[in-house]
Amino acid sequence: MPGVQHQHVNLNGTTLHYVSAGTSGPPILLIHGFPETWWAFHKSIPLLATDHRVVAVELRGFGDSACGGGAYDSKTSAEDLHQLIAHLNVGPVSLSGQSISGATVFRLAATHPKTFLAFTAIEMGLSGFGLEGFADVTHGGAWYIGFLTAQGVPEMLLAGQESEFLTNIAYPAMCAVPGAVSSADVDEFVRSYSRPNGWRGAIGL
Repeated sequence: MPGVQHQHVNLNGTTLHYVSAGTSGPPILLIHGFPETWWAFHKSIPLLATDHRVVAVELRGFGDSACGGGAYDSKTSAEDLHQLIAHLNVGPVSLSGQSISGATVFRLAATHPKTFLAFTAIEMGLSGFGLEGFADVTHGGAWYIGFLTAQGVPEMLLAGQESEFLTNIAYPAMCAVPGAVSSADVDEFVRSYSRPNGWRGAIGL
């Protein structure tokens, strides 16, 4: 994408991939959901970058961030983001997180409130506040929430079926507007989820 820079940074025992755009104005930090990467914001970033400095980061285990050994819980991922903000020297920032990143960004905002100008939560579920219901298949919950947190199971059952899962199961169930996720979008998401341990980021979030 024109005007978007890709960068990697080593911190907190992992390597995070993030993209940035815009050189001036109030900083915004965007955190993706599932099954997504930074690409979920590819249409929003150019609009925001006209008068903001925008950073969209991929949580550990997602996209082109590292997905090796180590912890994948929300506490660890929140610390990743805290160190990234310090590394970039962009605080205080406006923080926006969605979906599976909910526990991470909520923990980050609650633990380091002075680091943020604003906090926007998008379709989030938090443990103790409804997330369990999302995973309760006996009452209409999403079966894949528990499935994804079973270590090694997603890689075992979805390897080679990433496109089928995302195109015919995941996105149709999540999108209110048919075609909101294009085939090109799916190709980008499949690229990242198809790598070894590509589903690992969902384990502890």
